Amino acid sequence: MNLKPLLPGHVLVSPLRRVPRLHDLSAEEVTDLFLTVQRVSRVIERVFHASALNIAIQDGVDAGQSVPHVHAHIIPRKVSDLDDRGGTDAIYQMMQGEEGDIGNHLVQRQRRGALPAVDDDDRKPRSDDEMKAEADWLATEMEKEPE
Repeated sequence: MNLKPLLPGHVLVSPLRRVPRLHDLSAEEVTDLFLTVQRVSRVIERVFHASALNIAIQDGVDAGQSVPHVHAHIIPRKVSDLDDRGGTDAIYQMMQGEEGDIGNHLVQRQRRGALPAVDDDDRKPRSDDEMKAEADWLATEMEKEPE
């Protein structure tokens, strides 16, 4: 789950083995990662009633990667969902900016032992219990999805 999702339903998919870059994964791990992204994407699109998805991997610090391990963002999208932020492509600025800086949010949380400051009214940090509840719900939904 994402501590501060960019849009409702924003989740992360990570390989089991923690490596910093996509090219550090074996061919089998890349296959597993993308098959998992594909499967999770179907569920996220269905349960969040999305009409499209943004799927992104920020592969390296210069690409905006803020935590040192490979992970894919899956962000459900709907018609006009970011019109108030400048349109469809605003998601890329959101991912690159402070609001998409997962690593910084985690560091702040560890330092203070509490949730990081909220950077806008719509994106409140979620508690561990809230994220676990969503993860459990999505796991139940995943069971309905054919492999």
